[in-house]
Amino acid sequence: MRILLAGGAGYIGSHTAVELILAGHDVVIVDNYSNSSPEAVERIEEVSGRSVVAYEADVRDHDAVCSIMREYPVDCVVHFAGLKAVGESVRKPVEYYRNNIDTTLTLLECMRERGVHNIVFSSSATVYGEENPYPYVETMPRGRCSNPYGWTKFMMEQILEDAARADAELSVVLLRYFNPIGAHPSGRMGEDPQGIPNNLMPYVAQVAVGRRDHLTIFGNDYPTPDGTCRRDYIHVMDLAAGHVKAVEYTAAHKGTEIFNLGTGTPCSVLEIVRAFEENSGVPVKYEFGPRRDGDLAEFWADADKARDELGWTAARTLSDMCRDSWNWQRQNPKGYES
Repeated sequence: MRILLAGGAGYIGSHTAVELILAGHDVVIVDNYSNSSPEAVERIEEVSGRSVVAYEADVRDHDAVCSIMREYPVDCVVHFAGLKAVGESVRKPVEYYRNNIDTTLTLLECMRERGVHNIVFSSSATVYGEENPYPYVETMPRGRCSNPYGWTKFMMEQILEDAARADAELSVVLLRYFNPIGAHPSGRMGEDPQGIPNNLMPYVAQVAVGRRDHLTIFGNDYPTPDGTCRRDYIHVMDLAAGHVKAVEYTAAHKGTEIFNLGTGTPCSVLEIVRAFEENSGVPVKYEFGPRRDGDLAEFWADADKARDELGWTAARTLSDMCRDSWNWQRQNPKGYES
């Protein structure tokens, strides 16, 4: 299959590109590099041993996306394009709604014009909201989201489901991620946020490598065993493997299906810090700060459906996640700029 990766130079997109290529698929990347780097495309080629077609374009640009699909007809779209930081979304809700919803509408319009019927969407566990109990199961209703980022995922899922109801040929797979961390085991690819990291692991790694003075842990008074938030952390390579399964699933499927991609085991912020120290041999300086708006105390996945229907399970451990994150950051102290 030939797959268009919208936002394919980003953290998850780039690792998925490698896994798709190694599984025998062709990829076309479209990315405006607003939170990624063209160097990531070169690393994809290096790691996979294959050349990659890549376009610098905004996925909200209807003419650009349709033109790319005309030049390189595709069988499936994987939609990674979007702003993704919970805290930033609270500060910049309008930018998040405009960017994330527009990318989805543009992709659906261009798919319809070019006769493309398969799409895999990079969704999030945040759509379960504040009221559903843990672990989260796909049959639960979408809940009251705790931040604008979550609401954009909620709305994009609804748009995609409505599109599938209106078009009997459309195959939609919604992948609800939990918390991706880690890096390619080669150390040549990893998470490289622009500016100050919004996610935990790149911040920890940047403190360890000397780019940041210390980590601020937002809140130590949550109702959890050590007072810090607990999340279901999943290795990005396991997540990428899940995308390969989802892409192949769309070829024989119509309508909408939802799959959680997580380990089913929550870890706290302090547990992540300690595991990173153990696997890197480097101390991580941290201090506690106030709770951050939009954060839930804890949540984790029930990933049985992905196991039963996609044949996918998370295989890598927390130690693997920390070791690979450090291997990437140690080799690339300034990220792709290195």
